[in-house]
Amino acid sequence: MELEVLSRQATGQAKATPILFVHGAWHGAWCWEEYFLPYFAGQGYSSYALSLRGHGGSGKNKALRWMRAADYVADVRQIAESITPHPILIAHSMGGYVVQKYLEQYPAPAGVLMASIPRWGSLPFTLRQMIRHPLMMLRAFGTLSLYPIVDTPEKAKREFFSADMPDEKVRGYAARLQDEAFLMALDSGLLHLPRPKRVKTPLLVLAAANDKVFSLGEEQATARAYGTEAVIFPNMAHDMMLEAGWQSVAEHIVGWLGGRGL
Repeated sequence: MELEVLSRQATGQAKATPILFVHGAWHGAWCWEEYFLPYFAGQGYSSYALSLRGHGGSGKNKALRWMRAADYVADVRQIAESITPHPILIAHSMGGYVVQKYLEQYPAPAGVLMASIPRWGSLPFTLRQMIRHPLMMLRAFGTLSLYPIVDTPEKAKREFFSADMPDEKVRGYAARLQDEAFLMALDSGLLHLPRPKRVKTPLLVLAAANDKVFSLGEEQATARAYGTEAVIFPNMAHDMMLEAGWQSVAEHIVGWLGGRGL
């Protein structure tokens, strides 16, 4: 499978272990390119961002709506095994779910879950959307397309960004959002939930206080399932890597990795 990978090589004193970033639903590798790739490269980490199949510049082997969790896990495995040594995994939202499923089968030096799909899956998010926006969700289910959830800048801002995110920036990000796999949503919501007891890799769980996608309670429960506590960032919404406070998130990750000798 031809997969898009954006990269920045480490500058200054290079760290021994690289980083692979995994994006969330509706996004692509582009969401790491503006801030996180150059920042982590500047901190000495050779940094790579993957576009899962059917996203960004990556190829696909079937229609996007029919892609499954196993397909995305295979993409992470393909790229992680092509990087030497095997990388730290940093993942956002749906990417956090994919990384949880990947780590059930394959080890990594460490993992970071940012505003991740919780350990009990994405069904609560779907139910909240059905209550708040029933017509929109009827359209999504009727067309087997999840794009109606984010298909305007207004919807993108509602789900992903703080109220003070400049509209010009929101329009730029919204223009890059795309449809997401319908079967993947079923896998992450019902069919293939994470199994934390199978994961041995140390995890850092980060949550945004103003996240409209996943609640703090969901993120805190996820952290407890992996034997840790969620770190909560105030005045921040779901897209933690693009929000105004992105650097505080990145600095915390670097500090945590450093504390683990990575």
